[in-house]
Amino acid sequence: EWIKTGEVTIHKEIFTEEKTITIPVIHEELIIEKKVLDAENTDPTAEHTEIIRIPISEERIEVIKHPTVLEDVAIYKRQFQETKAITDILKKEKVHIEKTGNPEVVDKNREK
Repeated sequence: EWIKTGEVTIHKEIFTEEKTITIPVIHEELIIEKKVLDAENTDPTAEHTEIIRIPISEERIEVIKHPTVLEDVAIYKRQFQETKAITDILKKEKVHIEKTGNPEVVDKNREK
């Protein structure tokens, strides 16, 4: 006789977390620096400087998420067979026929 001896429940939990990553990003630019010198004024603090910046290239950040397998879980059921010794009282019935007179008794098991 099969009886229930226990129960197993399996579930998966999903956790999310926000991460902040600091990544250095490089950009290049061309710098043109123009100094206007006043020939009449010999004071070096009197010079006028003009700077032109031209962007050439820059790095851009691209975030890509890939699922990664961290564990392999196998779930299965196995049956085990064992032998148990059981002692019980068994009953057996035997038919006894008592005849009075000359009745005809037909035994169907003997005819086969």
